[in-house]
Amino acid sequence: MPLALLALAIGAFGIGTTEFVMVGLLPQISADFGVTVPTAGLLVTGYALGVVVGAPLMTVLGTRIPRKRMLMLLMGLFVLGNLLSALAPTFGLMLAGRIVASLAHGAFFGIGSVVAADLVAPEKKAGAIAMMFTGLTVANVVGVPLGTLIGQTFGWRTTFCLVASLGVLGLLGIARLIPEIPRPRNVRLRHELAVFRDTQVLLAMGMTVLGFGGVFAAITYIAPTMTNVAGFADGSVTWLLVLLGLGMVAGNLLGGRFADRGLMPMLYTTLGGLALLLALFTVTAHNEVTAAVTLTLIGALGFATVPPLQKRVLDHASGAPTLASAVNIGAFNLGNALAAWLGGLVISAGFGYTAPDWVGAAMASAALALAVVSGRLEHRGKSRPDAGPVTAADAPLSRVP
Repeated sequence: MPLALLALAIGAFGIGTTEFVMVGLLPQISADFGVTVPTAGLLVTGYALGVVVGAPLMTVLGTRIPRKRMLMLLMGLFVLGNLLSALAPTFGLMLAGRIVASLAHGAFFGIGSVVAADLVAPEKKAGAIAMMFTGLTVANVVGVPLGTLIGQTFGWRTTFCLVASLGVLGLLGIARLIPEIPRPRNVRLRHELAVFRDTQVLLAMGMTVLGFGGVFAAITYIAPTMTNVAGFADGSVTWLLVLLGLGMVAGNLLGGRFADRGLMPMLYTTLGGLALLLALFTVTAHNEVTAAVTLTLIGALGFATVPPLQKRVLDHASGAPTLASAVNIGAFNLGNALAAWLGGLVISAGFGYTAPDWVGAAMASAALALAVVSGRLEHRGKSRPDAGPVTAADAPLSRVP
């Protein structure tokens, strides 16, 4: 794998830390600002919705900017947002800082996925995408637990200052290691928009929303679940997040490897297993050992879906992939926002901290259903004598609106 992928992984590490560290700091932040835990959960929902909006917006704004320069600009925006969160005197301003930082998230991973895939041979694209996302998963092993520990010891504001520093490091890594990549010729916004006419692209994005959303339904409220239901001490949250992160790293790498061998079988396996695990978590969460094991497996199966889903979109939007790639990253976070909101609703309704796991199981089951539909449509298309892998991006330009 090219060394340039390390630069993308560094940026992903910083973004992953700021995205997921919130799940370990919700109790401290809610107490500091005098709001309930479900209200503090809006910091997760707001970030996710910011990614949904920012992914296409920043990608469109960057269509005329070389990809390396755009990645650097996005990391600068990420640093600014985290500094605002660190210094925010009110809950509203902290939420604003989270949203500013989130605007860089989707476009960074969207453009980064395209860059990573372009750096390697066609048969290694999913693996290259997985290598970039390794930074995101390693953040859950190192950045998130360390950020949680620092937040519990020195205050959560210190954590966000350190996250901003990670953003600076990521910016320097991109400037140093990413090669100058010329802006693609003859690809305009209308070509990028045309790929959304492909049914398979839309189905893949639906799987993204529901599949990874199921993971977030469980992990958004993992701190109160593990302390109030499983019986762990508050200080145990740090190493529990390490277990979650280790599962994510393993799942991401395995997902990239097996997606290059058989993408749809990999999706059937991971989405089906995820739905089952999330349902079981409502039971296993009541015991410390089984809760810890289940949490690790949820992280593994959840992130095993990321490389194949991202590659699925790139495969069917090969003619103009940048916007589709970024929007799919937004789809991950749309699922996160939906799951965090629904999880907060069932907790507020008095169903307890395990109720979001049922929400997650239902979402993952729906994603599996979409995968089955997608697979059948693809098989039906291949069975036609004149069928070929035609996507919306391959349509004649005269037909593109």
